[in-house]
Amino acid sequence: MRYLLLIIVTFMAVCCKNETKSTTLSSYFTYQENNEVESAGVKMIPIQTPLGEFKVWTKRFGNNPKIKILLLHGGPAMTHEYMECFETFFQREGFEFYQYDQLGSYYSDQPKDSSLWTTERFVEEVEQVRKAIGADKNNFYVLGNSWGGILAMEYALKYQQNMKGLLVANMMASAMDYGKYADEVLAKQMKPEVLAEIRALEAKKDFSNPRYMELLIPNYYQQHLCRLKEWPDGLNRASKHINNEIYTIMQGPSEFGISGRLAKWDIKNRLHEITIPTLMIGAKYDTMDPKAMEEQSKLVQKGRYLYCPNGSHLAMWDDQKVFMNGVIQFINDVNLEKI
Repeated sequence: MRYLLLIIVTFMAVCCKNETKSTTLSSYFTYQENNEVESAGVKMIPIQTPLGEFKVWTKRFGNNPKIKILLLHGGPAMTHEYMECFETFFQREGFEFYQYDQLGSYYSDQPKDSSLWTTERFVEEVEQVRKAIGADKNNFYVLGNSWGGILAMEYALKYQQNMKGLLVANMMASAMDYGKYADEVLAKQMKPEVLAEIRALEAKKDFSNPRYMELLIPNYYQQHLCRLKEWPDGLNRASKHINNEIYTIMQGPSEFGISGRLAKWDIKNRLHEITIPTLMIGAKYDTMDPKAMEEQSKLVQKGRYLYCPNGSHLAMWDDQKVFMNGVIQFINDVNLEKI
């Protein structure tokens, strides 16, 4: 009789656990609003600009009123596709998060007027996206990689009162320091004859020459952008979908230094103004100086540093466990007010 009672109690416990799990999953994957047709979380959000209204592509994953994370891709004018690796990690944690193609990127509207491509206007775009997804100071996290890190820091400097936490992956707070690191450290790691040919092409501004990328891809991109032998499908798709016109206007023709509108961008002396919990992520083989990333974590008021010893500019891929574990730990610690 005692064993029968034990079996019944165990069975009931398992059933209750499965029912709770099923209910939780059902709630997590509910995206429907106002009886709209469900579209797997995809929504085109209207954005007001000095040139009128345009729409940006977003995709929501999950339902968590305590944690809403907006992912800011790099480029400028890359796409969300190379950040798809967050999907499995963040969903396992039950985070609500948003993939997002910034204006001008492949899945969003692509107006042609170059006056739109300024950091200040992109900041206002992010603020409009925040309002559209219903995030606020109690739950809003911004995670930016590369140019997305510039945008994340600039957004925090203006709108941190609307944020819970900031994550900056692989982006120094000074474009000049970034350029200096590329010239004085990374360039010297190349074979002299390769560097000489690259510099000769740059001197002639012959960036459209196929030889330029033929040299950069194996000698720079595969060493410092993503070190995986086979690049992830999402990264390959993002590379094909980049809006080169916007990228060149703001960044310059390549990741090997910076020469566009962002060339003199520098907010290092303003980092002390950021008071919300902030994670700075650096990597050994990054295009960004990992020591500078560590210093930035000390310049903000509530900073933490995450170092990826096997990672590059996309440490989310080539040092994935260290990167994701650190990011998740940070978000959970902020949520529990441990930072």
